[in-house]
Amino acid sequence: MLESVHETAKQPLAAAVAARGTPGAGMLLQLLRDGLPRTRAQLATETGLARSTITQRVDALLNSNLIGPASKAASTGGRPPTQFTFNPSARVVLAADIGATHTRLAVTDLAGTTLAEARTKLDVTTGPEKVLDWVATSGLRLLEESGRLPQLLGVGIGLPGPVEHSTGRPVNPPIMPGWDGYDVQGYLRDVFGVAVLVDNDVNIMALGEHFSHWSNSPHMMLVKVATGIGSGLISDGRLHRGAQGAAGDMGHVQVPRGANVPCHCGNEGCLEAVASGAAIAAQLSERGIDASSSRDVAALAKAGSLQALQLLRQAGRDIGDVLAAAVSLFNPSLIVVGGSLSLAGEQLVAGIREVVYRRSLPLATQHLRIVESHTGDRAGIIGAAVMVIDHALSPAQVDSLI
Repeated sequence: MLESVHETAKQPLAAAVAARGTPGAGMLLQLLRDGLPRTRAQLATETGLARSTITQRVDALLNSNLIGPASKAASTGGRPPTQFTFNPSARVVLAADIGATHTRLAVTDLAGTTLAEARTKLDVTTGPEKVLDWVATSGLRLLEESGRLPQLLGVGIGLPGPVEHSTGRPVNPPIMPGWDGYDVQGYLRDVFGVAVLVDNDVNIMALGEHFSHWSNSPHMMLVKVATGIGSGLISDGRLHRGAQGAAGDMGHVQVPRGANVPCHCGNEGCLEAVASGAAIAAQLSERGIDASSSRDVAALAKAGSLQALQLLRQAGRDIGDVLAAAVSLFNPSLIVVGGSLSLAGEQLVAGIREVVYRRSLPLATQHLRIVESHTGDRAGIIGAAVMVIDHALSPAQVDSLI
């Protein structure tokens, strides 16, 4: 995945030198994170730094193992110069994607490649201690079995509810009793002794999808349609969280078809109350069809259930009502639809396209693509890893590390 590194790895170093003065080794690493080998002379040319400064910075990065020698460059006479490249195996991160009913855990390298993985069926309503204890126990086991515990750089966690990103604490999560205000960071920091970052599951899905497949789309929305509905916003290549981390909470926007339909948030008419996997499962149950979850709905749709397909198409239209407004306000070039309901086939996305392209202004939809997720149920685990990697490999953090 080196060719799709996050936007922070692509900042022009020459501009950084002019804006901030002589950068440290951490800023130099940002250039090398694109995976392209470079000689000291090439680094000096691209950054505008003196050769002696480049040599000092390169030596520091070599000593930290964050970069390593690549093949020799073509010689113009004499001994060919050595090229250097980013070493993604220098450290590892632990990433956890905690869902409403399942938790996935992975150890990845600094390019987001999974080295070891575990998953379990675990209901988030059992409370933070039980869920985080599984993450801690299983995470330590994966790290020890892979022999990478000493190289652990950080831990990333995604939660199925609102999170204050600066503190890592859930804020009034509607489907997570006992989690409100819980110190997730502190619990896991005591276990692993490294930095712990926490965000909501849709934000990390957006990071994972963007990192893996859409790094050339700087303005992107990821819409997760599963037990609940939410969205993650990538703006100018970076995750947009909003003032309190609540950006993208589209599931609780009122929709025309939701009049008098109660939502678990306490309001009526929310998108999530009429178009989520849980809502569709309930509607199917009322019609005598056995369905209790979004995965059941997807399975019925794949099996050709006419009623499931009709309800999915209508759910897409309801979601499209909200997205049409979002397209006008945010003007993304790409909307990616993920979550368990997106696995049901084209009906959901077709309903979304039907309304968005009809309701939004032509200028906003001129180049807009609405597509299904390419990463599927792995988006969250990749995004949790990327969240930690981008933080840990930021210039200031790298300078502190080495």
